[in-house]
Amino acid sequence: MANNDVTRLIDMLYERVEDAKAPALKPTMCQLERDEILDLLDELKAQLPIEIKRAKELLAARDKFVEQTKQDADRIIRQAELEAKAKVSDSEVLAAAKEKAHNMVTHAEERCRQMYQITNEYTEDALARTEEAVRMALDELQQSRMNFHAASAAKMQDAREKMNVAGTEEKLAD
Repeated sequence: MANNDVTRLIDMLYERVEDAKAPALKPTMCQLERDEILDLLDELKAQLPIEIKRAKELLAARDKFVEQTKQDADRIIRQAELEAKAKVSDSEVLAAAKEKAHNMVTHAEERCRQMYQITNEYTEDALARTEEAVRMALDELQQSRMNFHAASAAKMQDAREKMNVAGTEEKLAD
């Protein structure tokens, strides 16, 4: 599954809330099919570990790349040193070989730094998007729960008031 699946699930949750019908005289409240919303949240919850696993795999790939780059740099240095020793007859050749080896190492180190930066930025972005998606879904769920409790309390209060009025009317009739 891809990051679009997490985004798709969040979009589906938003659609359900936006499309939910409002009870009469209560336009700020809505009625949702609880099982459907819980199924979407369960699916979202199942996708998040996959996204986190992908981020970890990316970090592992980055570490492997860095290690390979270091090995390549060491190999290049050894190769340059061997070439330099073979051509020791002239000090200019030796100086050129050292300069070439230094330039190669510098280039490899710069490339390594760039890959670290790119990988870290991508991983940070992926984790931030995942965190924001989870936060938004949780906020939405908490708001729905508060709306449910408020609506439930209002219904209970209406029922009590009706019972009190009915009881008062019976007493007056007697």
